[in-house]
Amino acid sequence: MSDEEDKNVVDLSGFDTGEDNSSEASPEEGGDLAAKLEKAEKDYMYLRADFDNFKKSAIKERSQLIKYGNERLLVDLLGVLDNFEHALSIDLSADNLDSFRDGIELIKVELFNSLARYGLEKVDSKGKAFDPNVHEALSSEPTSEIEPGHISQVFKDAYKLHDRIIRPAQVVVAEEPKEGAPELPDDTDNQE
Repeated sequence: MSDEEDKNVVDLSGFDTGEDNSSEASPEEGGDLAAKLEKAEKDYMYLRADFDNFKKSAIKERSQLIKYGNERLLVDLLGVLDNFEHALSIDLSADNLDSFRDGIELIKVELFNSLARYGLEKVDSKGKAFDPNVHEALSSEPTSEIEPGHISQVFKDAYKLHDRIIRPAQVVVAEEPKEGAPELPDDTDNQE
């Protein structure tokens, strides 16, 4: 070795590696180590079996949650279904047509309130700026009644579940009227 290589070599002769350099372990120590190893193997097998059981239980629980997760919602909706069946069992006549319509309106409110308890929320769109994350433009119409780029008509309302849009609104977007072109009449009062 050269002198430079000697400078990089570290003398480890006095370093304790933690290894027992004595010849062999006594029979007592060997038996004790074997017992410890056997106990560790058994513990490992029990833990592995427990973990496998936990995984199977978690999979079953998740499956049950998916299968029956909508149970509360459906129980609430059964009340609405009962009201529809009751309304449909009534014989309609000219005398009770207005009360029938009022009853259907009440059922609609009950249905929406049932869904709202689970996080459903209607998103108002009419007059709002067009947002492709919330709205689906079916067409555009020239009008001076609403700002260009804003919603002039709503065919289907948008709904969100908690903070996620689950159905975008189907809308008509206002655009600036062209010079000399006739404006289309605003018939959104007849919507909804």
